[in-house]
Amino acid sequence: MTATIATDPALSTTDLLKGVLLGGDFRREHGPWRRLVSTQPFRRRGDLTPDERLSLAYERLRILNGTLDSAARPASDPRALAAMHEWLGPVDPALTTVAGIHYNLFLGSLLDHDGDSRRDLSEFLELRRIGTFLCTEVAHGNDAAAVETTATYHRGRDGFVLHTPHSGAQKFMPNTSPAGGPKTGLVAARLLADDADHGVFLFLVPLTDEVRPLPGVRVRRLPVRLGSPVDHCLTSFDQVFVERDALLGGAHGRIGDDGEFSSALPNRRRRLLTSIGRVTVGKLSMSAGAVGSARTALAVAVRYGGHRYISGPRAAQRVPVIAHRSHHGPLAEAMATVFAMSLLHRRALDRWEAQLAGGTEGGRAETERLVAVAKGWITWRARDVVVECRERCGAQALLENNGMAELLAGAEAVVTAEGDNLAIHAKAAAEMLFAAAPVAGGGVPGAAPGDLTDPRFLGRLHRQVEDIWFARAGNRMSGAPQGDALGRWNAASGPALRGVEAHAHRLAAEAYAEAVAALPEGPARERLAELERLFALRWVDRNSGDLLATGSLTPTQVRALPESVEQLVTGVAGHLPALVESFALPEEVLADWPIARPDYADAYDDPGAPWQTGAAAEAAR
Repeated sequence: MTATIATDPALSTTDLLKGVLLGGDFRREHGPWRRLVSTQPFRRRGDLTPDERLSLAYERLRILNGTLDSAARPASDPRALAAMHEWLGPVDPALTTVAGIHYNLFLGSLLDHDGDSRRDLSEFLELRRIGTFLCTEVAHGNDAAAVETTATYHRGRDGFVLHTPHSGAQKFMPNTSPAGGPKTGLVAARLLADDADHGVFLFLVPLTDEVRPLPGVRVRRLPVRLGSPVDHCLTSFDQVFVERDALLGGAHGRIGDDGEFSSALPNRRRRLLTSIGRVTVGKLSMSAGAVGSARTALAVAVRYGGHRYISGPRAAQRVPVIAHRSHHGPLAEAMATVFAMSLLHRRALDRWEAQLAGGTEGGRAETERLVAVAKGWITWRARDVVVECRERCGAQALLENNGMAELLAGAEAVVTAEGDNLAIHAKAAAEMLFAAAPVAGGGVPGAAPGDLTDPRFLGRLHRQVEDIWFARAGNRMSGAPQGDALGRWNAASGPALRGVEAHAHRLAAEAYAEAVAALPEGPARERLAELERLFALRWVDRNSGDLLATGSLTPTQVRALPESVEQLVTGVAGHLPALVESFALPEEVLADWPIARPDYADAYDDPGAPWQTGAAAEAAR
């Protein structure tokens, strides 16, 4: 379905493109978070130790919580939660991490499982206790179904005894220290009752008071993580007792008043997926944070390129470094990618909201796959964009005070958070491979001939690339020995993963096409159409050999691709500063990054240097 963007004649090109990136209801959806990160408590502060930066993250969490009408809103509203990550991510990755855990994984899970028990959540809503989430273990990351922490039902005490049986079952990386205040966690553990293993469920467990872990809970800080400091810990349990209502139960599983276990789901894996269902919203949040960080990095790089002057081709001539094709070319392509990331994120968010409003069970699985594919593709592209922008800013961007290094570390973190990208793309690849119809003879028919200036033809080429890779995966799987499931998957996984990448590109291209069609005729539509075509042609160029082999492209078209891309790069580069304005980044935030300011060199001035004192200073006056 094509949405129509309001054609208010008062809307500028920047306003229209801001609507493309951030939605038509920008003020309601993004305004509160944008205003929050513009305030003084969220200004960038230098010369802090890691522990001071950690304390600041929790201090900001309390300030954030105090601005909310209800702390339950981010937990119950995926759109609000995603917008929060979009604006906090570039400002304070540590805050983004602890806020996402508290509001989504912790409070969100409690609210989702509130059918059986009306818990008093006031201490969590008011942040008298901070919530955290303990799922992965030292020996169990993406295979959460195999976690080994146990929660054994004790009939006589009518509750559960949590225990960590060995080193590999220690909970890995939750923020469970007393830093920031008392903590309570949702602990994923195997529910054991009457000598039966009923699968993995969540249990509400108090972990610390203001200064130390509670009896039976052992918490040890892990080494400092790459990037912003978070109190990541190893956490284990020694016969810790909790009441029966600590189980986050429901139709997927509960212990009744008679002490008997019951579940409407016979499959233990589905019980687990129900218990940790908030990870899907977490994937949306990771995508949002990555989009916000990529936009910020690109905005800084474009600004810096415009006021970093170097020697020109003639004596005494000075030109901004961004005037060079070698500099503005990568930034123009990054701009096309950032718009694609934003549009794919919004498409996944819209689909998830529609699913929650009344989708089918089959539709839910398809939507969850879309969210997962989008998360992997967006966060990988965010890392690419941040790396490119860091390089375009040279050595300046390696310094912590200029923020780019922190964004790069944040991009690395979201590639792994809420499901490692390779693992979630591998799962999607397997699902899509087995759902695909086999291609007769192993070949893929070419797309109908077309013109490289026609977006519809470019869309068909995107589909063609996807079909080619999945056909290859199917052929490799069918050629592998029968009876060796792992061997068959290994044979197919390489091209199948390329197929998922192509699938994500196609979805982003479709979102681009919808956004262009929704804009009124005029400069905004022209700018977006240029970005759309640059994004599409770069992908077609990368896959031109396969497209030529299937007859989807002619030799003449393949030879014309580099020149077409160069023309688009030139066109987009001329509008980079204006396109950055559509990101709506607050000046207060950009002012915290010295290299984003024309006077960036003043950050290195030396008050005690000779030019500041004596005759030299007098002469300068």
